[in-house]
Amino acid sequence: MSVNGIGQNYYQNYVATTKNAENVNGTDKADGTYELSEAEEMEIFKKEFYDDLSRITVHNSLSNVAVNISEAAFKAMKDDPEYREKILSLLQRDLGSSVAPRNCSAVFTVGAMLSEYRGDSWSVGYDSEFHMRSQNSYYKRISGKQDRQKEILEKYLPKRVQAKKQQQEMLNEKIVKQDQERNRLLQSWNNERQLAKVFDAYEANFMTETVADGSSLLG
Repeated sequence: MSVNGIGQNYYQNYVATTKNAENVNGTDKADGTYELSEAEEMEIFKKEFYDDLSRITVHNSLSNVAVNISEAAFKAMKDDPEYREKILSLLQRDLGSSVAPRNCSAVFTVGAMLSEYRGDSWSVGYDSEFHMRSQNSYYKRISGKQDRQKEILEKYLPKRVQAKKQQQEMLNEKIVKQDQERNRLLQSWNNERQLAKVFDAYEANFMTETVADGSSLLG
């Protein structure tokens, strides 16, 4: 699996959507642009990274594997795509390497710096340490079983995207209604101005005719 260039635009297509003109939960700008919060951007980044990680082929001598990634590590990778690529390259190397002649369980730890990257392994049957250290792992694969974390992420992100889509649609509908109401009020105001002009013209004409009639009578 090539990792060159993977994820260079891992969340850019999600960062902003347009057509907003009002504030929604305090996250909209006055220029009509809606931006995801930092937490939402990080959720998307983690999902994208997980997708790349799950495509790495794990060597069959690794019966159980887990990858622990700190929040600081996620932030470092999100801020620096080059660091993200280096971590993926290391994981590709280590997950795809043979540990024969023994089958092992392994935990890989990722920190905010390359110096914090490490891997630990235990022979299958003597891997209580693995089970303890992988309880809250970001990625875990046990004897070919589907990773529960992947299930959660795959279910969660579409729901988040759908909720954002519905929120956007509601906002757009509200903006349309407000535009319609503004146009109605403007039209009503214009009509009132026209009526006022007609009334003023009628009154002026009436006064002119009255004065003229008075003059003829006096004459």
